Amino acid sequence: MTPERPHRADATDAQVETPEDVSRADAPSALTDPGSAPLYAALDLGTNSCRMLIAQPQGSQFVILDSFSKSVQLGVGLEASGRLSRSSMLRTIQALRICEKKLEKHSVRRMRLVATEACRRARNARDFIRQVRRETGLSLEIIAPEEEARLAVISCAPLVSPTTEQLLVVDIGGGSTELVWIDLSAVAPHDRPKAIMRLHMGFDAQGEGAVARVVDWISVPLGVATLKDQFIDVDDDAARFALMSWFFEENLASFSPYNAENPREGFQIVGTSGTVTTVAASFLNLKRYDRAKVDGLQMTSDQIDIVIRDYLSLGPEGRRNDPRIGRDRHALIMSGAAILQALMRIWPTDRLSVADRGLREGLLYAQMSSDGILGDGPYT
Repeated sequence: MTPERPHRADATDAQVETPEDVSRADAPSALTDPGSAPLYAALDLGTNSCRMLIAQPQGSQFVILDSFSKSVQLGVGLEASGRLSRSSMLRTIQALRICEKKLEKHSVRRMRLVATEACRRARNARDFIRQVRRETGLSLEIIAPEEEARLAVISCAPLVSPTTEQLLVVDIGGGSTELVWIDLSAVAPHDRPKAIMRLHMGFDAQGEGAVARVVDWISVPLGVATLKDQFIDVDDDAARFALMSWFFEENLASFSPYNAENPREGFQIVGTSGTVTTVAASFLNLKRYDRAKVDGLQMTSDQIDIVIRDYLSLGPEGRRNDPRIGRDRHALIMSGAAILQALMRIWPTDRLSVADRGLREGLLYAQMSSDGILGDGPYT
């Protein structure tokens, strides 16, 4: 499959439809009584994982009340067959039953439950969605690559530096990788995070005044699971890693900023994914994961390369037993590292901002912003 791109050259021309269940508010209003605030849920069913957050708005942000995360490997065998397997669907439905019980326990009424690349590609995805509805009562929505990219971007708004004029947000998923290039040079430094948050309305719908301009975006149908499957027949660990990194870079050739001359000053890459947070945890030598230490961490290219070389020296068996990587991640970490290394190699920066946030947080921000329930103030 070829990368998904906007129909016209400038991504600011792309149109985004508002889902029927999302209401728009003319003007946001601050929450005056946090105890009365409704609960919101966001579920992200990807190629590898099923993850959900339940949250309550508080001021300009939200507080997580409950969460769920499980590796369901929905996309196993999809590359070869074009279909979701029966076993992967059963695993996923079991996980979704747990999610449904949590939603019922908290009496959540405002939610978005979305599926991404595996369901976009599978020929039997609609049958699977109907089966999920019958067996769990949950209504999954398959979202387009642009919306997935947009939601990842707004989740990372709090990590954008006031000095950033050119921003690249990278979301490495299980089945695809989304990249969004944003020009913030026309926006006042103190207003840059808010300008990015306004992208929840769409890449072209931002209101009046100086805006964050989406120069280009791309969805590459290669994530940690799908890239791994492309080279599963290569036995040599180092050779497989090099081939994966090269192949991913080849798929970025049509992304317009790839060959652009961009200054090193004022450029920031924000990476959001299990790959990025795992590399960060390994760099910090965390035996037990600590989000407070990982989210917002700045890593240099050299530091990332040291971690990746360490992964290669460990080999498959060593990675399987490394507590910093974890049992759910060890089989996919090298394909994710290949993507990350390619990205750091081809753009004018030697630093990466690590984001332990992504599609679920973006879904929450978008719902709350649409309802006008978030107050003014800094996002965190």
